[in-house]
Amino acid sequence: MALVRTAHYLASHAILHRMVPGITHHDGDAGAADGPVATQLRKGVLEYCVLALLRDGPRYGVELLQELGRFPMLATSQGTIYPLLSRLRRAGLADTFLRDSASGPSRRYYTLTDTGRSALEEFATLWPAFRETVDHVLAPGENP
Repeated sequence: MALVRTAHYLASHAILHRMVPGITHHDGDAGAADGPVATQLRKGVLEYCVLALLRDGPRYGVELLQELGRFPMLATSQGTIYPLLSRLRRAGLADTFLRDSASGPSRRYYTLTDTGRSALEEFATLWPAFRETVDHVLAPGENP
């Protein structure tokens, strides 16, 4: 039933038709990370991936972009990361401070708050079961 509700939501929000497998506007392997399905998946986990990167210490926006860019499925743009960081700050999941930079103006660094750490821990706890469930649903012949 939940799958039906999800499909209805996606269809009603004009998302489902953009997620048709095999329809991308990119060539080669890079297209898989840039296609509409990858975009939707990335939107669902990017926030928590950023929180995970902040767990190890303060980082500034470009540094986060570079780190995410090491993983093609997580690579994003400034137009995505800065609004996301702003939302994390407003939600109390991240905090900011300014630090002087030797190579130009001060940089805004982001840190993980206790609330952000709790949100990350909850995600990390739920993720394995979520991933396993999706893998089960996707596996041919596994569903009655």
